[in-house]
Amino acid sequence: MRIAETVTFGGSALDRRAGLRRDAAGLAAALASGAVLPLWRGKPLMDGERPVWVPAGHPALAPASEPVFLGIDDGVARFAADLSDWSPEAGAQGIEAGFFDTSVQQHPAVTKGGFTELRGVMTLLTPREAELVATAKALLQWHRSHGFCSTCGAKSGMAQGGWQRTCPACAAQHFPRTDPVVIMLVTRGNSVLLGRSPGWPEGMFSLLAGFVEPGETLEAAVRREVQEETGVTCGAVSYLASQPWPFPASLMIGARTEATSHDIRIDPEELEQALWVTREDLVQVFAGSHPLIRPSRKGAIAHFILRAWLADRLD
Repeated sequence: MRIAETVTFGGSALDRRAGLRRDAAGLAAALASGAVLPLWRGKPLMDGERPVWVPAGHPALAPASEPVFLGIDDGVARFAADLSDWSPEAGAQGIEAGFFDTSVQQHPAVTKGGFTELRGVMTLLTPREAELVATAKALLQWHRSHGFCSTCGAKSGMAQGGWQRTCPACAAQHFPRTDPVVIMLVTRGNSVLLGRSPGWPEGMFSLLAGFVEPGETLEAAVRREVQEETGVTCGAVSYLASQPWPFPASLMIGARTEATSHDIRIDPEELEQALWVTREDLVQVFAGSHPLIRPSRKGAIAHFILRAWLADRLD
């Protein structure tokens, strides 16, 4: 797709400056003159539509983890730090459970803004901000969930500006993980196959998706996931676009395939419902006038691909 990288979290040509990650003195100097984005339990510090960057010595960073290096943004070194061990003051708004967290937590050392669910602001960010925040969220989450060596079990330490963990006991090196996920535009004539997972907001449907398994090609994953979830068989598979999806750390790989069968037999452990939707009905869905179906979330690659299909912009 010619418009592939216009998807939310798409490429913004961030200078990730990989060589600087190995230069401890250079990183220290960059941090001293750079800016740090605080995140709390995966939620970036936001002031309305803009991320809040603070200097390295800011009081809000006192309980934070060691900052991770994100890259150079128009000459400014950008870092991120995890404040997940900080506890909001008594009576403060707590984090909400469920599909979408609408709560905002204010830090007493920050005069403006609060920690905000990324899903709620991701379409408001500039492409550069989106890449920086997505990288920060995914990288910090990896550090929180991979603090111990998978080889010997010892506690590992951060290295190379946050892009590696090293075990002091057995010298094993560990690197940030990204999970590949295929997400499929499955069409048959004038219709597209949509599904909904249990627990989603009422009426919300999206493209089918699933994790790529070890030893499997992307094409095979597309056909397997569609068949497992809906019983529909598919033919040739072609690539459309990709999207880093930091919830927590996936790479969504958009693909297109034509179904070779029509009947749907859902796997109830995977899907609550699946159905064929015509182009005409999908126009109503995106207009908000369909009586039963709500579209996938704006900013997600499913929304992006479906709109491109309707506009005949999959080239």
